[in-house]
Amino acid sequence: MLHKESKQSILLSIFLITISLSSSIFLFADSNLLFHALINVPTFLFLIFMLQFFRNPNRPFITDKPKLVNCPADGKIVVIEEKEEREYLNTKCIQVSIFMSPMNVHVNRNPVSGTVEYSAYHPGKYLMAWNPKSSTDNERTSIVYKLEDGRKIMMKQIAGFLARRIVNYLKEGDSVSQGTDMGFIKLGSRVDLLLPLDAKIKVELGQMVKGNITTIAEI
Repeated sequence: MLHKESKQSILLSIFLITISLSSSIFLFADSNLLFHALINVPTFLFLIFMLQFFRNPNRPFITDKPKLVNCPADGKIVVIEEKEEREYLNTKCIQVSIFMSPMNVHVNRNPVSGTVEYSAYHPGKYLMAWNPKSSTDNERTSIVYKLEDGRKIMMKQIAGFLARRIVNYLKEGDSVSQGTDMGFIKLGSRVDLLLPLDAKIKVELGQMVKGNITTIAEI
């Protein structure tokens, strides 16, 4: 299944394939097979890349787990550290960061159920997503979820060197369910979770994680 954000990119891929095939057939009909391959293969490879990039695997999340923070994205755990959060929470948190390569599924999902208390977009730079400064200097969106018991966690969608578009479906006041789609980041990128200091982290540095499958923490 493809994500709804794929429409424009898939149409572009099909357009490029149409142009390359038409050129191959009508303009270079007398050329050899290698020449035709040089024209057509790159566009087909581009389409294959778009199809795998925008894939949206079916990962139903049936049971609500209010004490568990669900993994919001596919990727690799690159940061687990204590950090002072100064944008909104204004307190010390445990930061858990997930790096998403271009080969990962790029759907972002709500890690918890609750109410969206804060939603903000910040323009910025396009540093490499694994750079520590990307959390504060890169283009990003910040979401704060207020849980039923009053606790709050923050999630950041962060653009990387290649990522040039962050899609965030949430606005302040929305009620959200754990495991449902909350956005999408195009190309390599990063997701940060800012959790309470007493959260029991269930992942390790370097671990590969999957959205709606891996548990990040117990809170």
